[in-house]
Amino acid sequence: MSPSSGAPEHRERLGAVAAGTCYILWGLVPLYWKPLASVNAVELIAHRHVWSLAILLMLLLGLEGGLVEVGQALRSWRSIGRCLVGACLLTTNWMAYVWGVNSGHVIDTSLGYFLVPLCSVVAGRFLLDEHLRRIQWLAVGIAATGVLLLILRAKTFPWIALVLAGSWSAYSVMRKRATIGSIPGLAMETLLLSPLAVGFLLWRHHEGIGALGRVDLRTHLLILSAGIVTAVPLMLFAYAARRIRLSTLGVLQYLAPTGQLILGVWVYGEPFSRGRLVSFALIWIALVLYTADNLRQAARPR
Repeated sequence: MSPSSGAPEHRERLGAVAAGTCYILWGLVPLYWKPLASVNAVELIAHRHVWSLAILLMLLLGLEGGLVEVGQALRSWRSIGRCLVGACLLTTNWMAYVWGVNSGHVIDTSLGYFLVPLCSVVAGRFLLDEHLRRIQWLAVGIAATGVLLLILRAKTFPWIALVLAGSWSAYSVMRKRATIGSIPGLAMETLLLSPLAVGFLLWRHHEGIGALGRVDLRTHLLILSAGIVTAVPLMLFAYAARRIRLSTLGVLQYLAPTGQLILGVWVYGEPFSRGRLVSFALIWIALVLYTADNLRQAARPR
């Protein structure tokens, strides 16, 4: 094999490793949030905004034109508005996820991210006028049946899963419409809400109820690591997205909710009844149909 033919394969292998690592980290992230259950969830999200912004600004300093892109976005009211909406959706997603994990609903968070691809398909159809194939409609219908059964059999409405799926799908639509890159875009979103986050943290500290300075060393280190926990998977995702096919990326994304489901059932001992299993099975069937259809379309000659 010539070097020229081997180079693309090497790039794809590295991209697949980066994507797999990214989704495995996202699947294991409950292990990070669970030890922080004693800290107020809103305060954790405020810390995540502040420390993520610090990490992202350092990253942008090393990227050619990164800060320039953020500066250009700040000069456009339209870009500011879109990034602000995106920031609110992202904050909603983070809040629902952290609260869900730390209140004993890791399985519900995994369900939310299993539903994300199918919710994104529906959002693309009705918000971006994207065409849906018959198999995709069938997959959405089967998944909707699974969610309906889950709602009818559950003692509580699965709002965590639906908020996670809805907020992330809507955020994906906003990012798709945005002209700013992924890392500069996230930096812009955290920048817009950081004044509120800093103000909230200062108020918590002034009232004597903030975590910093009042918790043990381990908790301090975990809180200050929020930026790394956010930025590292994002960098791996951005690296992978430029090197592998979108269909491959779509298949690998199921590693994250699978990891969360395993943690919820076998590590944290959350109840997983037969009714829940039936609902999850329907959603998994829908995901298999959806993924198989995407792979078939990607394999067709253009």
